[in-house]
Amino acid sequence: MSQFSSHPLFEFEESQTAVINPPMRRKVDNFPELAVACWFGDVQRKRFAGQEPIYRIPFEHGDHEVHVVEHLGKRIAVFNPGVGAPAAATSLEDIIGLGASKIIGCGGAGIVKNGFDVGHIIVPTGAVRDEGTSHHYQPVDVAVVPHPLAVQAIDAELLAAGVPHDKGLTWTTDAIFRETPEKVARRREQGCISVEMEASAMFAVAMFRGAVYGQLLYAGDDVSAQTWDHRHWEKQTSVRERVLELALNAVCRL
Repeated sequence: MSQFSSHPLFEFEESQTAVINPPMRRKVDNFPELAVACWFGDVQRKRFAGQEPIYRIPFEHGDHEVHVVEHLGKRIAVFNPGVGAPAAATSLEDIIGLGASKIIGCGGAGIVKNGFDVGHIIVPTGAVRDEGTSHHYQPVDVAVVPHPLAVQAIDAELLAAGVPHDKGLTWTTDAIFRETPEKVARRREQGCISVEMEASAMFAVAMFRGAVYGQLLYAGDDVSAQTWDHRHWEKQTSVRERVLELALNAVCRL
């Protein structure tokens, strides 16, 4: 590793104080302790249509709305973190900075190990860090993982709901067009069962900030073979709505 030690990604800085810090954003009174990061923009827009958000996470490409829902007697902030590790990590930082400390994420993922039907639930137990953002929150040799309390809550909810699921590593990458067959095979050999673009960064941010965070994914497209099988994964509206409901239920267990 010494030949790369001068690379910026190896310059992990332990200080929690930066030039720009999440609490510098606008504060929101009585912000919920519980939150759900929902990557399904279509589902979130439908669910909260006509409702005024309590906060907007500012981005140059457009703000990400944060809504509050009363669910099982608890107030939960629901936000779309955006696609890709930098956007998702920034969103999570804002949400934690506003006061959330127990967060469950729900999204979709590609499959690098065949045998998972579209919609099958996957609970990541860790992530292979093939993106840049997580390295600003945890040293390169640290395994980034979900909080055990979050995994327990997700497991308990899926068991209570009778939802079959698998647990394992996920591969987080910055470049969907560089998921070559050779890379897919290597990640599969490492034990990965899915591929997505945010989990490792989300785990790293939560670890760095001391937040409880876990994630559940549903099996989407299949990249386990030489030919991509899209499987129309983004059109699984009922599955996506169900996964959000499971995430809301799970975060109430924390």
